[in-house]
Amino acid sequence: MDDSDRSTGFDTRAVTAGEKAMTSQGAFGDVVSPIHLASTYALDGIDPSLALEDVDPDAGEFLYSRLSNPTRRTLERQLAALEGGEHAMAFSSGTAAIAALGLSILEPGDRLVAFEDLYAGTKRMFTELFAGRFDVDVTFVDATDVDAVAAAVDDRTALVWLETPTNPLIRLCDIEAISALAHDHGALVGVDNTFLSPYFQRPLDLGADVVAHSTTKYVNGHSDAIGGAIVTDDASLADELALTQQITAGSMLSPFDSYLTLRGLKTLPLRMRQHERNAMELAEFLEAHPAVSEVYYPGLESHPQHDLATRQQSGYGGVLSFDLAGTQDDAITFLESLDEFALAVSLGGVESLIELPAAMTHEPLDPAQREAIGITDTLVRMSVGIEDVADLRADLEQGLELISTLESPADD
Repeated sequence: MDDSDRSTGFDTRAVTAGEKAMTSQGAFGDVVSPIHLASTYALDGIDPSLALEDVDPDAGEFLYSRLSNPTRRTLERQLAALEGGEHAMAFSSGTAAIAALGLSILEPGDRLVAFEDLYAGTKRMFTELFAGRFDVDVTFVDATDVDAVAAAVDDRTALVWLETPTNPLIRLCDIEAISALAHDHGALVGVDNTFLSPYFQRPLDLGADVVAHSTTKYVNGHSDAIGGAIVTDDASLADELALTQQITAGSMLSPFDSYLTLRGLKTLPLRMRQHERNAMELAEFLEAHPAVSEVYYPGLESHPQHDLATRQQSGYGGVLSFDLAGTQDDAITFLESLDEFALAVSLGGVESLIELPAAMTHEPLDPAQREAIGITDTLVRMSVGIEDVADLRADLEQGLELISTLESPADD
């Protein structure tokens, strides 16, 4: 990453980082990176001494788009600048990015210590792929408790994997403390930063070694491109990821999705500020409503980790969850009554989305697994968009009023 990218504010880097470095490669003075759809690039001549690793995309040298592509390279430079890292690699999805990291770090017999409260797809990857097929010792712990992590990490541990905040219960990990204890055993620390984006949290600054994103979510922000990314300061790890996963395995992000993600990044600060404002107002509204038994949002003082969120984050994000007082049928009735909130998985787009984890995103977990981590049948996860918050509140209010007036079986 160009050192000049660190001399400006976040809002400026979101607009220009990576773009200026590529200006010399364009013939028309584009103020935004164009979509370079070419699969291959013409050479001036043949140099028998040129090896694959000698091709330098930072200097405007390209050979084949699986190896590197100008649009993707611009996105990677911008992601590195925003996360405060030296190297970034863009992948075809967030899951592909996490899989690439694990395949680059873990070997049979290694231990992977991971937060027990993970996105269901990540947890399935760790158990079925890494543990089930590659003989990795996967240990899940309550990573809200630093002592629990310390008890699980040993000298066989190659990677400690965290989500903070978690999906869907919005639990936090102390990145700084866990990174320190993991490093004492020579383990790397990876953090899935999807829920907050680099605008609200930068794990590398807190001691983590690797940051992962589903760029599908806040980084892109418009629900129209699937992608993932890894950011790190570790040059050898970056080389390994680029060579074995992007180049050899071919799990890189396409030029068109790179372009869409670049476009989304330019408004990331503006969007994140509005997501947070709306989420805070709705969290306070829901916390006071009699049809809601509990709200999970770290911006609320009632959140058990509010102080940690205030210390390690620069904001609280746009995702919150809440438990409805009632049955799963009540929760389904509530969700299906909403107009402004789309009933859909995913998060981080400009539009508000809502879902029932037990029946949607976390349905792959069996009931006992969901119960163990606190996912009830009435837990609702909400990705708060950037619409007029009065409209969002009115929509929730009518849905809650509807289920509040339903006759319960006990009244028959």
